[in-house]
Amino acid sequence: MAKTFASQADLEEKKETFAELAEGVYCLTAEGDPNSGVIVGDDGVMVIDARATPVMAQDLVRHIRTVTDKPVKHVMLTHYHAVRVLGASGYHADNIIASDETYALIQERGKQDMDSEIQRFPRLFKDVSSIPGLTWPTIVFHDRMILWMGKREVHIVQAGRGHTKGDTVVWLPKEKVMFSGDLVEYGATPYCGDAYFTDWPGTLDRLATFGAEKMVPGRGEALTSAAQVQDGLMQTRSFLTDLTQVVKDGVAAGHNLKQVYRTAMERLEPKYGHWVIFQHCMPFNVSRCFDEMSGIRDPRIWTAERDIEMWKDLND
Repeated sequence: MAKTFASQADLEEKKETFAELAEGVYCLTAEGDPNSGVIVGDDGVMVIDARATPVMAQDLVRHIRTVTDKPVKHVMLTHYHAVRVLGASGYHADNIIASDETYALIQERGKQDMDSEIQRFPRLFKDVSSIPGLTWPTIVFHDRMILWMGKREVHIVQAGRGHTKGDTVVWLPKEKVMFSGDLVEYGATPYCGDAYFTDWPGTLDRLATFGAEKMVPGRGEALTSAAQVQDGLMQTRSFLTDLTQVVKDGVAAGHNLKQVYRTAMERLEPKYGHWVIFQHCMPFNVSRCFDEMSGIRDPRIWTAERDIEMWKDLND
């Protein structure tokens, strides 16, 4: 198998779609690339997930300018991963909002994650030299906060551990629209390298209780009905439980990481192999799940060096 990351060969540009989900509520999707959200309030705009570089942020601003000339006042980070946060400076926003757990992860491993992600998936970091450095939140909340954008009520909720320990969703109770970040994916492989497999299904259960009628997942097309939202939750849960069971069984049998990885690929590829970034995510996913099923509660830090070592070992 290839010794370089599967994502390094992913060079094809994706078609962007900027769509309205409710009055003044939009999403930017791009054929399985990371999604972003836009909420237009009375006096300003909120961007949900900042994109990977300031140049890419300006691409989103150009879409925003087709629907409003109001300034971007808030950038909300659903979690700490570089592809979601490093473009924040491109909006010149008043506030950058994140959960306290996300802030702690930026402190602990933000630089390593930045170097790691840029190495793994260069296409997603357009004009990487425009990044001024790490993105630091200016408003940090614990558990939840409510932001009023004029008359528009916006709930920002740390839903629970899953994709990371700082995962945050944005919920519009009047419009019944949720921006889930990477807690939910649709037709796209969840990245689980920093995940909490034991906790993630319960977090999905909490998301289901909101009763969202529309949802913007982390990757994949926008979900525009309650039935589609339930399908997105179910797909994500199915992938997680299937992977966890394979790895748990392998650990119990005393198999090493490479053996468990090969079994996981054999079992999961027929069902999920057509999903976006499956080949890229699986080595990271199995490595993290192997650690958790072996008793390592918190994810180890990925570095550019650890990425290469793991990838070569598992794909030898």
